[in-house]
Amino acid sequence: MRLIVLFCFVSFSGLAQSFSAEKTWVDQLKLSGGLPEKLLSTRSAVFHDYTFTEKELKEAQEYFQRTGIDAMAYFELDMLTASVDITKAFSDYLIKREITNILFLEKNETGYRLSITTFNDKNTVVDPNQNAWSVSNRVWTEVLKSIYRSASSLKKLNLLINDFPEENIAINPIIGRRNEFFGVDMKVDPVAIPKFGNEAMDKQLEEIFKNNYPLKYKLTEPGLTEKELRKQGYLYIMCIVHARGSVAKKLLGYDMTKAESALVSVTYSDNQSQLKNFPSNTTVYKIYFKHIESGNVFLGNKWDADLTWEQALYNHLKGMKTELRIN
Repeated sequence: MRLIVLFCFVSFSGLAQSFSAEKTWVDQLKLSGGLPEKLLSTRSAVFHDYTFTEKELKEAQEYFQRTGIDAMAYFELDMLTASVDITKAFSDYLIKREITNILFLEKNETGYRLSITTFNDKNTVVDPNQNAWSVSNRVWTEVLKSIYRSASSLKKLNLLINDFPEENIAINPIIGRRNEFFGVDMKVDPVAIPKFGNEAMDKQLEEIFKNNYPLKYKLTEPGLTEKELRKQGYLYIMCIVHARGSVAKKLLGYDMTKAESALVSVTYSDNQSQLKNFPSNTTVYKIYFKHIESGNVFLGNKWDADLTWEQALYNHLKGMKTELRIN
């Protein structure tokens, strides 16, 4: 993102700078609404918790096919919600594939929830408070039976539905060059740091930069677009990806050909670097900078994700100062 430190955290309200768990997306929908009118005559995409088993997903596809829901693509839900840039990349994909409906499949210790709404044709994928149909049950097959019964009144035009939907589809949020080093120009260009809109978080954000970033920077109001920031003279923006470590690395283009149960991250404590192992399914934060006009991203020369956004930011700034020899 640009030389302005703009935190790209996904949330409904105008993609404001706040952290939002994937389930919050569903909870902010109006779950008392009805099914999309064209659910059985248009294409759909499915976003599911990664804990769903192959058996459960196969059962879902069988019921969707029987119902007339053309669920043509499946993705893990925390991919969609990892960052603003990644959500936009999904939006571009949905538009390209002419997908109209979004299905959210959730699973926790108390049971299952299926929610269905329409794609808003925007970078946010869905709007807050938009109508959605939702059903919950402790038994997964009962959830699926509910959609089969509820959709029976809709006009069914989807007759040729694939038995096996598309999976492992590559979604690339990087529109420019991908660089595993720091942007040298950031030594001279001012950095804008959009506020979170949360007093405590904004104060912590300011403290981290004040103590660890000796170059020019300014805290800016949340919600400004990259175009607006560029007009103000900023060239870069800082983004944060918030997802499981394995998902974050995959989305940012790291080599994930080898299955790893743990990911090694470079972190800092008392100005000393150290290595930490995080289970690959641990949710982490990863900082990177993007050049506004070109879309080029600068990921840094080490994987420096961490459990909190504060530590991930500290890791990245310390690594940058060391690599670029900034005092």
